[in-house]
Amino acid sequence: MIKQIVFLRKRDDLSMDQFMDYYENQHSRLSQKMGAKPALPNAQRYVRRYVTPQPNPLTGEIIHPGYDCIMEIWWNSLADYQAAMKGLSDPAMLDIRKADELQLFASNSNPVCLVEEHDSPMGPNGEMMQVQLVPQD
Repeated sequence: MIKQIVFLRKRDDLSMDQFMDYYENQHSRLSQKMGAKPALPNAQRYVRRYVTPQPNPLTGEIIHPGYDCIMEIWWNSLADYQAAMKGLSDPAMLDIRKADELQLFASNSNPVCLVEEHDSPMGPNGEMMQVQLVPQD
């Protein structure tokens, strides 16, 4: 499984509540509103993780990481990821996406990474634990 991670910084003039509201109710549904079915072809999961800086347990210092949201999308294969990225960069929709991103993000230039996940045994007897994704109604 491949995971795409994007580190996002909100516009300075938005509160965290405003940023989260726009992201959850507008931006995260943009592809669907533009007619894409499904909104993210071949994606297995799409998650936004909103950052709340905490004190460092060793120093007590609170250091903002420079990002307000970590966006993650899981894909079954690199080919699925590449096909989706090709669709997202379609010139007919690219300007709409860029304009919408500027409604909430500080920039269109955000770090994008692919990660390969490796799990560690965390079960009570040293076994690997499983997470099962179940569709919600």
